[in-house]
Amino acid sequence: MPKAQETVLEINLNALHHNFEHLKSKLQPPTKFLAVVKAYAYGSDACEIANYLQDLEVDYFAVAYINEGMVLRKAGITKPILVLHPQTVNFKQLIEHCLEPSLYSFKILKEFMEVASADELSNYPVHIKFNTGLNRLGFDEKAVDDIVLKLKTSEAIKAKSIFSHLAASEDLGEKAFTKNQIERFKTIANNFTKAIGYKPILHMCNTSGILNYPEAHFDMVRSGIGLYGFGNSEKENQNLQPIGTLKTVISQIHQIKNGESVGYNRGFKSNTTIKTATLPIGHADGIGRQYGNGKGYVTINNLKAPIIGNVCMDMIMVDITHIDCNEGDEVIVFGKNPTAETIADTANTISYELITSISQRVKRVFLK
Repeated sequence: MPKAQETVLEINLNALHHNFEHLKSKLQPPTKFLAVVKAYAYGSDACEIANYLQDLEVDYFAVAYINEGMVLRKAGITKPILVLHPQTVNFKQLIEHCLEPSLYSFKILKEFMEVASADELSNYPVHIKFNTGLNRLGFDEKAVDDIVLKLKTSEAIKAKSIFSHLAASEDLGEKAFTKNQIERFKTIANNFTKAIGYKPILHMCNTSGILNYPEAHFDMVRSGIGLYGFGNSEKENQNLQPIGTLKTVISQIHQIKNGESVGYNRGFKSNTTIKTATLPIGHADGIGRQYGNGKGYVTINNLKAPIIGNVCMDMIMVDITHIDCNEGDEVIVFGKNPTAETIADTANTISYELITSISQRVKRVFLK
């Protein structure tokens, strides 16, 4: 691995390949695999990641919003793309770019049907989302007959899939809740299939669902966080490799005397002589203020250097009193050890928040 000379996020595509193969190994051969690449592929780079996965024969992609899908189409993604939270104002662009909407309420179903009919579309693929307990988006299970009636009035759209989302699949203390969600979805799927007269693709599992609930794999599974190297449990993390390593360098080293302070608002006051290093990464790069004042840390020459004082927009200061290091030396913020999950934990948050916060000004470097 080359040593960092600036702040970079290294993305290891071999690790991505490993994670994909590991997750796929949990599936029966006919089960389709949908890769979730929303939020800039969880902070890495959606176009690079999606193109790499497309070459590995992933079956489907999902994004949150229509503009994310448009970017993928422009980057050469030809596989089907499900848009999980489309907004009516962008339906025209969704259709222009052959994106497939999740329809989760009667309002959005009606609005998409109107646009699809006006465009004289035929059997345009849509995905009907049901709420089985997450209570975020989705039709009620009692709505099946009314949805089918609406779909049958229109030649313009066709239900390509029906799906739901697990609320607590990583929490084995919530097994009864999750199993109840799965049973509710099975009932919905049976009722829907009978009423409409054909069988759409059924999908429900996220990464933790893939790992913990093989009985709920149905026709397709959706993986996001697992592809990027996190299994939502210590046991599963051992089988996955974080694909991103956030690195930076030491810009300057200071000797801080007893009574002196470091950073804005004198966030750190020293009661002894210490040595600090200033690093070119801050809250505008995704290292939020919650990591300051001794909560978070970076790693220099395999030793922990706590972040002291307040995180600045473009810089952090760390305590290196106990570390033999020089200006220009490489610094690891997160990667294989410590992982983003470990660092996120210091600020009482989760890996998802930390990795999706790494801002666009941080250079991405791809290792193949």
